[in-house]
Amino acid sequence: MKKAQQEFKAILDIPEQEFKNHLESKKQEIVNFHLKNNPFYQSLVGDTHFKDWNNLPVLTKKDLQKPLSDRLSVGYSPKNIFVNKTSGSSGDPFVFAKDKPAHALTWASIIYRFGWYGINFNSSYQARFYGIPLDFIGYQKERLKDFLGQRYRFPIFNLSDEFLETVLIHFKKRKFEYINGYTSSIVLFAKFLEKKNIKLIDICPTLRVCMVTSEMLFDDDKLLMETQFGIPVVNEYGASELDLIAFQNTNDEWQVNAETLFVEILDEKNQPVPYGTEGKVVITSLFNKAHPFIRYEIGDMGVLDEKSTLKKPILKKLIGRTNDVALLPSGKKAPGLTFYYITKSIIQDDGNVKEFIIKQTKIDTFEIEYVSQTILNTEQIKEIEKAVEKYLEPGLTFTYHQKKSLERTSRGKLKQFQNNL
Repeated sequence: MKKAQQEFKAILDIPEQEFKNHLESKKQEIVNFHLKNNPFYQSLVGDTHFKDWNNLPVLTKKDLQKPLSDRLSVGYSPKNIFVNKTSGSSGDPFVFAKDKPAHALTWASIIYRFGWYGINFNSSYQARFYGIPLDFIGYQKERLKDFLGQRYRFPIFNLSDEFLETVLIHFKKRKFEYINGYTSSIVLFAKFLEKKNIKLIDICPTLRVCMVTSEMLFDDDKLLMETQFGIPVVNEYGASELDLIAFQNTNDEWQVNAETLFVEILDEKNQPVPYGTEGKVVITSLFNKAHPFIRYEIGDMGVLDEKSTLKKPILKKLIGRTNDVALLPSGKKAPGLTFYYITKSIIQDDGNVKEFIIKQTKIDTFEIEYVSQTILNTEQIKEIEKAVEKYLEPGLTFTYHQKKSLERTSRGKLKQFQNNL
């Protein structure tokens, strides 16, 4: 870690005018390494010589869904690498690997960015809203890791008011310095505090900041959390197989990690688009020699800000996952978040609806599952359908199902739009 932090600092110290040459050098270095030492990557490129960056293949998760041993570079084995698996929230889970120096650089990147908010990874006490394995050995293992990692975990599979009461008691007793976890779970905790008219900083004055991750953060949810917690809420965007991709800086910008990653926005033909233009988020891990993540399509759509530079790219907007797109009878394609924005503003106005998901079951049919104290009334349903007709197209059918809880992934994530066609 000490060596990784020194290397990370050296990258930070590269002047803006020299950063382009540094980046081109790292891109060529990682491609040449894998073309020489990784038969799997050689087979994808169809060559052993690096010629043109924009002609390199764009990898998808499906390309990587084969035994890990078939994808490792020469000289790497489970004995000298870090192995983990993705959550599968995109529908395409797979096992991945990082060599240990690259994995250490990932942590150097995380430690640096959390330090923007005065958080010390070795000593700051974390309130963690995450999933946890439910088998005995897995559960105990995670609890031990939490203890050693200066954090206390609140499992998020049951977020009833009764459970949140116990969470509140912990905040009264423990000197938490920051909150970290899945967005939807922390939003529910903020709504619980709002209902009880409690400001978290009043009962846990050691709190400094809240970092949310893995799910979309909406402006009104951020405002609610900052109001009820009394601390800044910071938005994190990352991928376990890569690193932190973007992290909200102290100027309220979503600053892209340009130290260990190269982030591109590409069009449908896999060519770069200008800053300010929407496209596919494609990422290269500049240091991982054990496993190639070169021009890797993560499955998200985004926009880089026009004021971005190579040394300091700014993510202007994250639109949503490429596979979360609704197909409409007219032939129109609409990002799933369009539905979420339309319904969210209407059915959450009175605070009755705690959370909801939208599923497309037919080309013209959608189901809304929601958790609430009372059932949606006729007026609310009319308002939703009026908004859908205005923003999308007429003739769409919606059904509404009140639930006690919503289905989450095995890790506790809430997938807010699902295309089940």
